Amino acid sequence: MVGWIEDWWLRLLAGLVGSGLIAWGAYRMRSLSLTGAIAAILMGTGFVTLGEPVWFGVLIAFFVSSSLWSKWKRWNRQKRQAETNYAKSGRRDAGQVWANGGLGLALCAMHALWPNEGWIYAFVGVMGAVNADTWATEIGALSRRAPRALLSGKPVAPGTSGGVTLLGSTAALAGAAFIGVVAALLVCAEQSPGQLSMGGLIAAAAVAGTAGAFIDSLLGATVQAMFRCRVCGSETERSHHCGEKARPIRGFAWMTNDAVNLLSSAAAGLLGGGIGIIAGG
Repeated sequence: MVGWIEDWWLRLLAGLVGSGLIAWGAYRMRSLSLTGAIAAILMGTGFVTLGEPVWFGVLIAFFVSSSLWSKWKRWNRQKRQAETNYAKSGRRDAGQVWANGGLGLALCAMHALWPNEGWIYAFVGVMGAVNADTWATEIGALSRRAPRALLSGKPVAPGTSGGVTLLGSTAALAGAAFIGVVAALLVCAEQSPGQLSMGGLIAAAAVAGTAGAFIDSLLGATVQAMFRCRVCGSETERSHHCGEKARPIRGFAWMTNDAVNLLSSAAAGLLGGGIGIIAGG
């Protein structure tokens, strides 16, 4: 990359300061919890220290865009109602931060140790998936039409894991493509032409990211731990609901929402890497 800081300790310092400022702002805006802010500082510092601008630029694009959508129309009653059944909502904690960005950081580290453009295609696939899932969740909750179960096609209550809407699916594609466009622009600005395919990056993010979002829904509908509230009868991702311990109804206890996010983004990373091979990366 042209013009990037060569000394690792200066990159580390820049990453620590920059990530600290962003995490502090996000904490003040209630986008991150305290543990989430600490995790974001560690993660951001790692990305800046180990990677070029495309790596941490994409991470920032994901975090900023997803945070803005989560705050948008927060007064909306329908959106708030759907969120009552999510395992986590509102401020992201450390588990969510690592589930969304940990695999990307691992790919960044692999690229630093064994440089290969294929890692970047896998990375945009991963980040495309987590961004697609976030946009689908935040925007899809505003759909005026009831979501439908991914497997059966039957209408389900808003917030039901594995439920999809046309609005949410469209948002997933837009969120995934957004990551690809950001990555392509950053690479185009920083790198000599010909080493990476701009169209390939956008395709890897859009295709792999959207697929990852649907894999997330599939896992949510089949193996994710789900519960039934003993008070209101709602199906929920939370083990406690309405102040009472909820009754398990399906899935594996260890298959939490964070685990689903990690597995679906890993699958998207593999698909993104495959697209990179086709694109010549």
